[in-house]
Amino acid sequence: MLSVIGKYFEFMWRVCSRPEKWRLYLRQIMVEINKLGVDSLGIVAIISIFVGAVITIQTAKNLDNPFIPTYTVGTASRESILLEFSSTIVCLILAGKVGSNISSEIGTMRITEQIDALEMMGINSAGYLAGPKIWAMIVSVPLLVVYSMFVGIFGGWLAGKYSGLVPSEDYIYGILYMFKPFYITYSLFKSTIFGFVIASVSSFFGYHVRGGALEVGRASTRAVVVSSIVILLLNLLITQLLL
Repeated sequence: MLSVIGKYFEFMWRVCSRPEKWRLYLRQIMVEINKLGVDSLGIVAIISIFVGAVITIQTAKNLDNPFIPTYTVGTASRESILLEFSSTIVCLILAGKVGSNISSEIGTMRITEQIDALEMMGINSAGYLAGPKIWAMIVSVPLLVVYSMFVGIFGGWLAGKYSGLVPSEDYIYGILYMFKPFYITYSLFKSTIFGFVIASVSSFFGYHVRGGALEVGRASTRAVVVSSIVILLLNLLITQLLL
């Protein structure tokens, strides 16, 4: 484990070195934002709208006490979506979708000797391949989290309205009731760190693949598992520190 951690920090030191051509580097970041961030909008929307609906329905079913106001459903749904679902669960989903993509892409380049060719040309392969992906995830993941928040809350409103469990006026009032803007800051801070973890860990495992196609698949699986564990550990630590 210590050896892997040491290799990871050595890899990140190479990633953070100054790129050869800034224009090419920035162009590659935009390409990665489109590939890793924009292409994830669909799955984030589908998951968010259904989870928001389920949270609202389950909360309404469990809060059937007549002494508890109906708007509490909107407040509870808002807290669940803002604090945990959009910032943590969505990042775990992205660790599976985006992380495996990054690891398999770089791993395939390693076993086909494309990375060796870059090194022979004097190019910092770690910075050239992993750097744009890391910056793309740092930029994209917070935006995806904000998008997930809106879609999740909208899904909860749809479920409450059309199931007849929560009137629209009560749900909207509950969303606004005692809202703390710091929760948005907290979620965006977490998601930025999680985006860095997903991209850097996946790039690391893909970059150090040795063997053939079977090892690329194993590296992708290992990248997803390690990214998910690190996200959960950091989630606990950040929550303890900030909340």
